[in-house]
Amino acid sequence: MDMRMALFRPDLEYECVEDISVSELYARGFRAVLLDVDNTLIPRSTGQMPAAVTAWIERLKASGMPCCLLSNNWHKSVLTHAEDLGLPIVYKAMKPMPFAILRALGKTGVRRRDAVIIGDQLFTDILGARILGMATVLVQPRSAVDLWYTKLFRRIERRLRREPSD
Repeated sequence: MDMRMALFRPDLEYECVEDISVSELYARGFRAVLLDVDNTLIPRSTGQMPAAVTAWIERLKASGMPCCLLSNNWHKSVLTHAEDLGLPIVYKAMKPMPFAILRALGKTGVRRRDAVIIGDQLFTDILGARILGMATVLVQPRSAVDLWYTKLFRRIERRLRREPSD
């Protein structure tokens, strides 16, 4: 596999976060989870947290595994979601830049090799994790509604995913 392509290859893929087994994350050696917000947890089309996502996060918290929200969003609504979930957040993250990811890791108290980033975008979540040598989980976006530039990146992502991986 071309090393450049490896930067965009997730370790695991699921349809949605609630399909991820918290015990499987732990069994794989992950001791903390960094979670993207928009279209990973909350559909951009509604801005409302699905009950199934809230229940999954409660299972994650009950496991004792630290979790931090990590969002590129600049709107304070993400702060409200973090407060409602009882989770720390780093927003205005500018992923894939590593600075906010490192801040989020600091909030969990876990080293990067023991944490996983879960998100819906190759160019922000997956690439940001790969820059730091972190494990990744890619989920499908919860909504087709997205920002204009995210739609452009999603087209490129689809093309990347179709490339042969010899």
